[in-house]
Amino acid sequence: MSNTAPVIEIRDLHKSYGSLEVLKGVDITAPAGHVVSLIGSSGSGKSTLLRCANLLEDSQQGDVLFCGEAVTWKGSGLNRRPGDHAQMIRIRTNLSMVFQQFNLWAHMTILQNVMEAPVTVLKRPKAEVEASARAYLDKVGIGDKCDAYPAQLSGGQQQRAAIARALCMEPKALLFDEPTSALDPELEQEVVRVIKDLAAEGRTMIIVTHDMRLAADVSDHVVFLHQGRIEEQGAPDALFGNPTTERLRGFLSATVA
Repeated sequence: MSNTAPVIEIRDLHKSYGSLEVLKGVDITAPAGHVVSLIGSSGSGKSTLLRCANLLEDSQQGDVLFCGEAVTWKGSGLNRRPGDHAQMIRIRTNLSMVFQQFNLWAHMTILQNVMEAPVTVLKRPKAEVEASARAYLDKVGIGDKCDAYPAQLSGGQQQRAAIARALCMEPKALLFDEPTSALDPELEQEVVRVIKDLAAEGRTMIIVTHDMRLAADVSDHVVFLHQGRIEEQGAPDALFGNPTTERLRGFLSATVA
């Protein structure tokens, strides 16, 4: 990994839901300009880890750092919560998340969807945001859909709108939670092309994905999670070309089959 100061750093993270421990001491680093992909079977803790990084979920132990700033906590164990609300909002607005199910507002046009958070959360001037929103919609290839509503778009177009919405927040990092798993193969490739373009621009990203080809193509670092622990990690060429653990070999064989 690079010596560049990490945008996101997670140290010894533990997360439980009641008595079920989902993350069992995980360390992740995402340096500026790097793409980190999280792979693993369903239930391995990938999406939970991403949500903990964005403070959408509270962890019970460990540290979360954003650009070197450690999250402040209050309480302990299952009662642990972020202790500084302003800090939490600041971190969340700098870590834009793209979800599996798009999460677009059905009653708003695509342009309104992309503009909403920068105007209401960041309090940026509406005219400035509209110019940025149109530029980002052009960037993801759906600039002609500004006045359409989500229901009028294909799944691939909706996901690209969700990516434009994330970009319009001008975040320091993008978090993708299975961004292509709800799409059929043809529409999936539309979204993959956008993600590859963003990676080529040197954007900092953490991607939870079931698409091993995407992980291999765009990642600087790949992490294989198994039952809440990091089983293996490394550069994509090494991880996919010469896996050292039996669990990863079995997982990769199953995804190819």
